[in-house]
Amino acid sequence: MEKSKIEKCKNKVIHQEAVDKVSKELPIDEELFELSDLFKVFGDTTRIKILFALWRQEMCVCDIAALLDMNQSAISHQLKVLKGAKLVKFRRAGKVVYYSLADRHVEQIFMQGLEHIRE
Repeated sequence: MEKSKIEKCKNKVIHQEAVDKVSKELPIDEELFELSDLFKVFGDTTRIKILFALWRQEMCVCDIAALLDMNQSAISHQLKVLKGAKLVKFRRAGKVVYYSLADRHVEQIFMQGLEHIRE
């Protein structure tokens, strides 16, 4: 398989207006690091499956474990990562803890990503 080549400028002219415009709009490094960390969380198939499940239905750890045919400990670990990234939230109902997507932003990120790969 032939690797695609990246086109390079044949001259060394700097388009200063473009550089200045983007430079003014570029987020600060701290925000870019946080964004990078957020996207790393999406880099695991199990977490993606959990996010999909929670996009469709609020679920407890037992339900998610049954759905994905995994043990509860593994699911709990992944939920901890997702909670740390502020992608999921939980609520207690007696002894049961239910998980759901944290907010509409998470749903939108998920939907946009799925839509992108399906094009």
